[in-house]
Amino acid sequence: MNLITATSTTKDGSMYNRHDLCDPEVIKQRQAFLAGYGVALEETVRLRVDYDTDDFCRYIEVGAADQGMGMTDDHATSSDALITTTPGVALFLPIADCIGALIYDHTQHVLALAHLGRHSLEQQGGTKIIQHLVGHYGCSVENLEVFLTPAAGKDNYKIWALDNKGMKEAAHEQLRTAGLTPTQINDNDADTTTNDLYYSYSQYLKGDRQEDGDHAIFGVMR
Repeated sequence: MNLITATSTTKDGSMYNRHDLCDPEVIKQRQAFLAGYGVALEETVRLRVDYDTDDFCRYIEVGAADQGMGMTDDHATSSDALITTTPGVALFLPIADCIGALIYDHTQHVLALAHLGRHSLEQQGGTKIIQHLVGHYGCSVENLEVFLTPAAGKDNYKIWALDNKGMKEAAHEQLRTAGLTPTQINDNDADTTTNDLYYSYSQYLKGDRQEDGDHAIFGVMR
């Protein structure tokens, strides 16, 4: 079993339109990005994040019956991580500034895609998703590999509730608390607030970026 994963850039176009969830241009760009890795929209499940909750560590399992969910509309169950044990089910997360964390167990063949934003990190989401995989899927921490997307850097985005840590700083700390070692974490350390290859929602809101959009991370077991 092999893992295929990639993170898009602004060159691939936006992977999410928060004002038009059925934007045909976004759907076309998602399709083209995934197709470059041999993945179809119809195989893919989008992680839909909902901020109208007090719990930012909600995890759901998806399988073949869920393929295509949320990829051309907003008909997707909100959660903070998607988990699959089914080869061929691709997991997809549009993101801008927050961390997308793809977690793969090479032995148990379990794949998870978590949204680690400020709200989740304040609730120790980086530790809890690992504990969930260990407790519910029989994963061993030493068999896990993690891939982190670019995120907003500490200079422009501090988490006040976590002693002003940066998002990556908090995420690495929480993953280590869960038992992972640095060699198990593949980190794209680009800063979305300063690197134009990635979208930054915070900089768009400040007026420092002209385009509102999201890049995306996906993963699939083949």
